[in-house]
Amino acid sequence: MVKTGAGSPKSGWTWRDWIAAAALFVATAAVVLWQNAHVAVLWDLSYVLDSAARIAQGQVPYRDFPFAHAPLTFLIQAAIIRLTGRVFFHHVLYAAVVGGLSTVLTWRIVLHSLQERLASAWAVALLLAAPLTVLGIYCILPLPSYDCDCGFSILVAVWLLQRIGAEDEDTSGPCATRELARGFIAGVAVCVPLFFKQNIGLPFLAAAVAAVLVLLCVGLVRRSKTLTASREVPVLLAVLVGVAATLLVAVLLLHCTVGLGNYVHWTIQFAAQRRLPGFADMLGIYHDPSLLWTLPCVAVALLLLCTPLAKIRSARIAALVLLAAPFLFALYALFLYDDADERGDSLLALWPLLLVLSAALALFNLVRLRRHLNLGLLLPVVLLVAINGTLMSQQLWGSTYAIWPLLILLIAEMIAFLAALKPPVPASGAAKQSLAQVMAAVISATLLVCGGFYTASEERLSYAQLPEGPVEHSTFPQLAGIAVPGPYLPNFEELLRFADANIPANDGVLLLPGEDPFYFVTGRTPQFPVLLFDPATDPFLPTKVVDEARQHQTRWLIVKRELQMKEDPTPQREATLKLLLQEFTLSAHLHGYDVYRRR
Repeated sequence: MVKTGAGSPKSGWTWRDWIAAAALFVATAAVVLWQNAHVAVLWDLSYVLDSAARIAQGQVPYRDFPFAHAPLTFLIQAAIIRLTGRVFFHHVLYAAVVGGLSTVLTWRIVLHSLQERLASAWAVALLLAAPLTVLGIYCILPLPSYDCDCGFSILVAVWLLQRIGAEDEDTSGPCATRELARGFIAGVAVCVPLFFKQNIGLPFLAAAVAAVLVLLCVGLVRRSKTLTASREVPVLLAVLVGVAATLLVAVLLLHCTVGLGNYVHWTIQFAAQRRLPGFADMLGIYHDPSLLWTLPCVAVALLLLCTPLAKIRSARIAALVLLAAPFLFALYALFLYDDADERGDSLLALWPLLLVLSAALALFNLVRLRRHLNLGLLLPVVLLVAINGTLMSQQLWGSTYAIWPLLILLIAEMIAFLAALKPPVPASGAAKQSLAQVMAAVISATLLVCGGFYTASEERLSYAQLPEGPVEHSTFPQLAGIAVPGPYLPNFEELLRFADANIPANDGVLLLPGEDPFYFVTGRTPQFPVLLFDPATDPFLPTKVVDEARQHQTRWLIVKRELQMKEDPTPQREATLKLLLQEFTLSAHLHGYDVYRRR
């Protein structure tokens, strides 16, 4: 078997497990529903739902229209549309369910990791998972999103990898087949994140395969020495077979449906051209000024715990205070700053600290336990690679909203390290366990309280205008459940009524910048290739936009004047409009929109 290094969890669920799982699920789902009850970011919403609507109508991404993102999130939303109709609230329910499941899954992964390494593993795992009720994958941005779905798929893959060889079974007959099946399924799951989000899934897949290959090489070396080691090789090979089979099926499906060349061009070449940052930007998250004092605090605390000073009670208390200082400061920042942005920055500053500590701990464990290398030692490295791949997209502020569960998994490893820390002087197991429990409580309280303020303040959504005041709800059945502060929803509904009365259903429409879910609501078939004019999604120069409008016989141009986005990211907006208005004339001046008709 392939040991994870965490021991074998107890089989079956007790009543307290079901109660804890239900509480975590309900609390997380409730936060997602609460978020959707008062806020919606039209820019993100329209891109996902309009793209899903056109796919549900039969248009094929990469082949029929340019598409810079991996397909699975959009295929899932298209399936929801096909199965249940065009109703916004159905997609909200999807986000709530997946968000709740991700929190429960994170808790079970942490519990599996800590079991037999920590006497109070159950309570500590629950403590560490609790902050995800406000920081879960769909809590901060509560709309269907590829980052969030990718985060959930990584959790599923990690959960399956953990359970390879989790039970001490005879490896002959049906048991051997079961182990191989687990390995194969884990290999399949490792590939899935790649088809939700490229910059997260590809590093995760590469790191996971590299980890399995390393273990396979070690297993082959040990094969002739111990029976246990010989059991590793077939299961590891099953994982690789699962990876290879999944990628082969994916390549064949892409080749037969959209064209493999099209897929590679849009999701790899074009996406990298528009989104891949420079190396300096990638490392920018580790230039956080707070590291100048937080890292020394942790270093001094570890020195106190690993030297003869550890026998002095006051030294142990000082070490605990120093370890807790970065988290206590994040709590203090809630009182120190009035601005939500500064409060959010204090919380996010914990990310580079924890990533640096996790990397150091992973390296330390690999060196210290290299003779006992197992999947449990390598999983933190795989998670670190996936997290840093995520941060390539929009760095710390923009990219962390969907991967807090991955940070929790790394924190669990640090708590286990504190519990197993062996100072040079005798220390009771109870003292070490107490230190780990106190730190788990401090971290949980910090992330829960600060994370609650962070989510409630909508600081991550500050790129959109979310004015205070009454929240508008839609009268259109397709938008049941949507809530948008400000005038944007009434303005959009005025446009929908105008289109229904004045724009024939088969006429081509071009919307600039495409901030609203126009096609999702109306059920019209998009004829222009681009639905959202954003640097990450729009491949056209202004002259090409005009040419495409002619080629697709676009008869109507709708320009949104009052955007919910604070800044219009439309590439070369003025130049594009200047060329288009040479061929279109004003037909209607609505609240927030100008509607033009081809001359």
